[in-house]
Amino acid sequence: MIRFALALLVFLAAPAEAQDRRPSHCIALAQAAPGLEYVQLAAFGAPLERNTVRLGYIDHSMFVLETAGGLTAVTDYTGFIGNLDLIPDVVTMNNAHDSHWTAFPDPAIPHVLEGWAREGRPADHHLDLGEMLVRNVPTDTRGRAGGVRVAGNSIFVFEVAGLCIGHLGHLHHEPDAAQYAALGRLDVVMAPVDGGLTLDLPTMIRVLQRLRSSVVIPMHWFSEYSLQRFLDGMEKDFAILRPGESALEVSLRGLPPRPSVVVLEPAFLRPPED
Repeated sequence: MIRFALALLVFLAAPAEAQDRRPSHCIALAQAAPGLEYVQLAAFGAPLERNTVRLGYIDHSMFVLETAGGLTAVTDYTGFIGNLDLIPDVVTMNNAHDSHWTAFPDPAIPHVLEGWAREGRPADHHLDLGEMLVRNVPTDTRGRAGGVRVAGNSIFVFEVAGLCIGHLGHLHHEPDAAQYAALGRLDVVMAPVDGGLTLDLPTMIRVLQRLRSSVVIPMHWFSEYSLQRFLDGMEKDFAILRPGESALEVSLRGLPPRPSVVVLEPAFLRPPED
């Protein structure tokens, strides 16, 4: 498990979209200063330093986010995260394929956020848990019989510890100008890089080049070959890091000076003592 160390200043937050919504600090300007440090840290469930988030790659496009205050969120939740007794505080799901959601989430989960439209209404989430705010930006997907499924996917954004962490879900189309604006700055982004079932590889690379996130974590890769094709396309503009770990810890002060692709190895969760 690795952690980056870097000073970062964030300012000029945009106004809230509505009076009952907290302003997004992702819609902001950021400036990074040089510095990079790697620290080996403990596994899932271990204490976190203040203003630090642990990101663990579980499987396929499923990640667990842990906060210093003890909140947990699981992305593209399929119902099984590993051999431990954990009820996440929030799970997000996209249903373009059954490997990204479950129709039977544990009823004990307090917040289950579906990313697709229902009855023609796009998903609209803005969940404020105090330490973490979870929101979504709907995107279209390809229809099963061709055409377009309007708002069939959501890019979920987790605002926590001063960071903006985005999960692109089952992205089928490049975001338009309004969607890019709604996303704002993403410090960390989890991106599907299979090159076919989601976005084609050249378009996905173009999206990530535009987002210019400090940390890109590839997901939804099915072989070393497909992963390497993505890394080859990114290495000109991004540093490539392969720590051989399933998780990393990141903080606003710990972002790398050069945008970096960090390859995490998927692993189902186990109790910390295992």
